Amino acid sequence: MQHYNVKVYSNVSLGCFLIGTDEAVVIEVLARRTIAQRQRIKEAYKLTVGKDLAGDLQGELTGNTEKVVLGLLMIAPKYDAYELRTAIKGSGTEEAALIDILASRTNAEIRAITEVYMKEHGTSLEDDIEADTSGMFKRVLVSLLTDIYEAGEACWGTDEVKFLTVLCVRNRNHLLRVFEEYQKISGRDIEDSIKREMSGSLEDVFLAIVKCLRNKPAFFAERLYKSMKGLGTTDSILIRIMVARAEIDMLDIKTEFSKAYGKTLHSFINGDSSGDYRKILLELCGE
Repeated sequence: MQHYNVKVYSNVSLGCFLIGTDEAVVIEVLARRTIAQRQRIKEAYKLTVGKDLAGDLQGELTGNTEKVVLGLLMIAPKYDAYELRTAIKGSGTEEAALIDILASRTNAEIRAITEVYMKEHGTSLEDDIEADTSGMFKRVLVSLLTDIYEAGEACWGTDEVKFLTVLCVRNRNHLLRVFEEYQKISGRDIEDSIKREMSGSLEDVFLAIVKCLRNKPAFFAERLYKSMKGLGTTDSILIRIMVARAEIDMLDIKTEFSKAYGKTLHSFINGDSSGDYRKILLELCGE
């Protein structure tokens, strides 16, 4: 990642919005920075131009490029809170966003997200999820919002509550040992059992929990692959993962992607998107 003088670039290059938008400059400046650097750019822009950078960009950019750029200008918990709010309050609940975020974040990250959510929206994330989901799926999501460190009784069966009791425990080493013992006893991998005994969003969330525990970069690589393969692209998933994971584990995600699918993530994005949207995603992907 290249490092430029943050203040100079925010004052001079991003000041172009006063006279028209140069998307290439936006991509160059924002996609090549860390979250902390982008926050300093926002502050410098506000001091120099007297306006909110995100607000100016929102009025100048469009479509998926705008979504990526606005996401990059948020700190991590705010972006996750924004994505969750959009998933809950949009036209129909986007279960994929709820699953991707809540199944993959750490306890500390979940706490930060819930605090930001309350501050930004005036309601609790738990209350909104409970109001917008139902059944066992709701119970799993609410459990993922709660810090639980001790496993319940490792008693397996077709009862979904037993899966919930064990899987919504944020003690990775313990759970990995449980999965090993389960395979010895049942002769079946835990993921296979979930697929056999569940369906729909409940199956998806339990599988996401297991996959994130085993190999989080591989989970995100699979999500990215499925968002781009076949007819059409699920841009909401592609954007969310590329923005959220860019400076966390993108190198590992790219490695897992190549191992699993025999092609690079870079080549997939290059062939599945176009224009400024493709340029900014490729910058986030890296070489």
